[in-house]
Amino acid sequence: MNAFSLLKKRAAEGTICRVGVIGLGKFAAMFASRVRNIPGIQMVGVADIAPQKARESLTRIGWTPELYAASSLEEAAKKGITHITEDTHKLIASPFIDVIVDSTGSPEAAIPNVLACCEHKKHIVMVTVEADAVAGPLLAKKAKEAGIVYSLAYGDQPAEIHELVNWARTSGFEVVAAGKGTKYLPGYHQSTPDTVWEYYGITPENAKRGGMNPKMFNSFLDGTKSAIEMASVANACELQCSPAGLTFMPCGAGDLQNILIPKSDGGLLDISGQVEVISSEEPDGRHVFHDLRFGVYVVFKADTAYTKNCFKEYGLPTDKTGTYSALYRANHLIGLELSISIAQIAVYGEATGAPVAFNGDVVATAKKDLAAGDILDGEGGYTVYGKLMRAQDSLSIGGIPLGLCNDVKLIRPIKAGKQVTWDDVTIDMSKTAVKIRKEMENLSS
Repeated sequence: MNAFSLLKKRAAEGTICRVGVIGLGKFAAMFASRVRNIPGIQMVGVADIAPQKARESLTRIGWTPELYAASSLEEAAKKGITHITEDTHKLIASPFIDVIVDSTGSPEAAIPNVLACCEHKKHIVMVTVEADAVAGPLLAKKAKEAGIVYSLAYGDQPAEIHELVNWARTSGFEVVAAGKGTKYLPGYHQSTPDTVWEYYGITPENAKRGGMNPKMFNSFLDGTKSAIEMASVANACELQCSPAGLTFMPCGAGDLQNILIPKSDGGLLDISGQVEVISSEEPDGRHVFHDLRFGVYVVFKADTAYTKNCFKEYGLPTDKTGTYSALYRANHLIGLELSISIAQIAVYGEATGAPVAFNGDVVATAKKDLAAGDILDGEGGYTVYGKLMRAQDSLSIGGIPLGLCNDVKLIRPIKAGKQVTWDDVTIDMSKTAVKIRKEMENLSS
């Protein structure tokens, strides 16, 4: 809670947390737009497969060319500016970098980057939540063994949900439910990059003009991103997944404590201590009042008559019994808040959330009937979406994680709505991300 003052103190003493960013997309660019205002943190380097696009991105957010003109990481660190490179390994291995931010968006890139950070003793903030959903529990374990911090990225919903859960538990409350809001209607699981803009009310021309990626936006819509984020929350907060997966029940912020409680107490949850995503839309298309589309929440429980009375005295919203209440945050600011994770590492040596269990998994699920020979096109594509499952159920069927299903060939047909298994595909088992995932599965079996 005192991170800013401590960062200022560190800066006055000449102690700067030197950050290297891998992948300067939207999330990282938002971070870059704020970082020069924060004492004690410097973005020393950026590694990007398209350096010129990275420069253009920095110009777009208001950086002048001299701020990213350093010819080396050493020069950047000394002059307080930034060096841009294509060489990810050079960035991670550099003695002038303390913390790596992985915002590649690709598990196949991010997982080897975590292993390199372990080797070179660099803390890592994992913006690529897809990688965390594939193998986060094992990656966090390897990071701990290497003496580095592996952290979920503040600004994304999982870290902010973790914060709310931590608040509730540290206050002595039982956590009944935790999650986020999104826009969801029946049929969204079948959405493709060809249909996504219609659902968002955007013309394809305007989307293209704005540089909007249809696969990325479709992953938000078809339920994949929600499944990925809730798997991370389940694993970081030791919460459970419903056997049915996510239900996307319509719920406004004012009804959290009425709806997100166990069925036995009048709510809609299968179990207590569950992750869940709520929808901002009713099944008939009506908008949910006081929706939480961009927010996060936690529902918690009073265990005594005295605590119930305190809820009442201080105006907390409760269910009709006075037992359940909720706290929420209406928005998250994505990369604009990423520095919270970096400050937490620099000042306290702690993560803003990291996996401590393997409770949730995200399994590739057919959007339509698929034939042998079809090529799976991964997150937000035409063929599969990600379904949240209990890890024990995923392992029992041999489900293949959605994050490893990009450009993967089916060797047998899959009916719409069915999960894809390792036995259904041909995949390069020599890839680092695949090997790490299989190692985690073997340790969990």
